Amino acid sequence: MKKWYCFLFLVSISLHAQLQWRPLTSMVSNGNNQRFDDVFFLNDNLGWALNGAYAAVYKTTDGGITWENQLSELTTALPGNYYFRNIEFIDENIGFVGTLNGVFFKTIDGGTTWTKVTNFPTNPPAICGLDAIGASTIYGCGAYFSPSYIIKSTDKGETWQFIDMSAYANALVEIVFLDENTGYVAGKSVNGAVVLKTADGGTTWNEVYNSNIPGEYVWKLQILSSNSDVLFGSVEAESPNSGKLIKSFDAGLTWTSKNFPDINVQAVGFLSETHGWMGGHITGFYETTDGGDTWVNTNVGSNLNRIVILKDNLAYASGTTVYKFSEGNLAVTNFIEKDRASLQAAIHPNPIKDKLNLTMTFNESDHVIIELYDSVGHLIKQLYKDDIATASSKTYTFDFPYASGVYIINLHTNTGRQSIKFVK
Repeated sequence: MKKWYCFLFLVSISLHAQLQWRPLTSMVSNGNNQRFDDVFFLNDNLGWALNGAYAAVYKTTDGGITWENQLSELTTALPGNYYFRNIEFIDENIGFVGTLNGVFFKTIDGGTTWTKVTNFPTNPPAICGLDAIGASTIYGCGAYFSPSYIIKSTDKGETWQFIDMSAYANALVEIVFLDENTGYVAGKSVNGAVVLKTADGGTTWNEVYNSNIPGEYVWKLQILSSNSDVLFGSVEAESPNSGKLIKSFDAGLTWTSKNFPDINVQAVGFLSETHGWMGGHITGFYETTDGGDTWVNTNVGSNLNRIVILKDNLAYASGTTVYKFSEGNLAVTNFIEKDRASLQAAIHPNPIKDKLNLTMTFNESDHVIIELYDSVGHLIKQLYKDDIATASSKTYTFDFPYASGVYIINLHTNTGRQSIKFVK
């Protein structure tokens, strides 16, 4: 009998060891290092992924073994220059794509064809988060570069509400709902990274979390499927502050915070109250089994933005490519992870005198927020927000009536954040 116990124990170890994150090399090549911003699955096998800067949607019906390109700005079906941010489906036919360019797309045939949604009372400049609830309700929020608002439809996108959220936040990134009435939205306020909660379908909101560090964002939220009172969030920070995992075990009434190795942390996904992963623009999957007290670099993945947990032995994520967490053996031959390319930006001269001159090179349409911090990471001022229509090089000049010392410029664009230290 002892031999059988030993055999079963070894089998259990072997099966558990096969559960790991792997890149899906069946996904389209990402040669120019552009991020897959989002991934969404209706069930184990049926899902969609989208590439941000390439503005492309891909569909799989076999759990990522093969993918079909359904929508791309490179085709005549989608003229224009877009950055795709997120994708969400109500059912196998009706789905939505949010962009950062004032355009919202809908499909009613599973992604075979797409049309622009135009029936908003106020057109949203960007949609940064989407969440479908039940058979007909969908919520969206935006924008990371401000202003803040929520869109809502209770009839599968036939009609829409536009909810001004400027009284609660100045930027919104993520939205998740437990049911049609109870949900959370996250982003930043003037005071810091913020989480808001509603119990009446978005009519009223209460602030349930604030990091109280201006310039930080709550970038992603997760409601634990096995216990809806448990929430996890990722807090994107600015140097020298640390990125953070935040968690609540009482439906958002109280929160605890744990430091994370990446400042620009974005993706978060947990299997249980203690076992999960996070990652960001600079990192791949960091794993914790003690609720965020300690983190281990798995050395898998890069440029992560979304983690979707389907069940204990199956999850998907988006980053440099699409990743799958499962027991199966996935082909990873010749797949090379690429670090995110830094923004092409420079301050000249450095040290400066009375003027701050900043030059940036944009490889495509973009948005940029230019923020000024002191040497210890305290936000002084948002200097400028700019919408970039085409590939270009631009120089920004600002008066600089501040005392001599060390300062930090933080640049937040579609593809991430970058800091430049300079001296006056």
